[in-house]
Amino acid sequence: MKTIEIDDDLYHYIATQTQQIGENASDILRRLLLGEQPAKKASVVSSIEPVITDAIEPASAKQDKTDPGSIFDLVSRQDLQAESSVVGRFLYLLSVLARVHKKHFSNVLEIKGRNRLYFATTAEALSEAGISTNPKQIPNTGFWVITNSNTTRKKMMLTETAIKLGYSESDAERIRDLL
Repeated sequence: MKTIEIDDDLYHYIATQTQQIGENASDILRRLLLGEQPAKKASVVSSIEPVITDAIEPASAKQDKTDPGSIFDLVSRQDLQAESSVVGRFLYLLSVLARVHKKHFSNVLEIKGRNRLYFATTAEALSEAGISTNPKQIPNTGFWVITNSNTTRKKMMLTETAIKLGYSESDAERIRDLL
């Protein structure tokens, strides 16, 4: 099997052409370019292919046609594995969620702990709201998140973020489990 690099917008288009659960990028391209109909069985996605299986568009994306779909359309195991730390994977997943849900990502500002902010638009806001928050900017966004929390708390924050963005409980758990 060969690997090719394509632009995000082209990849998203391919992912949106999924017709059955388990259909991988090769099956989609065979159908679109060659007119071949793949077997009805679910295809196995290799560990280096972006995750297309179960590409379910969340409610927020259905309402906002400028959003490119769901996180499952863009997250690749290769990119996740490239992040060696939990914090790196956490920031990567939040970055992808922000990219997919540009118009609704500000909803994360509503997610708070009992005594501290989790998200803000500046590092200073997070630093002022708690002790030892270690704020980090979510890549390619104007949002910041605390990173000085345990992995369980980071998973909870990912789950709450996904739910705020319109994902179902089960898809939110799948996102959490990517961490």
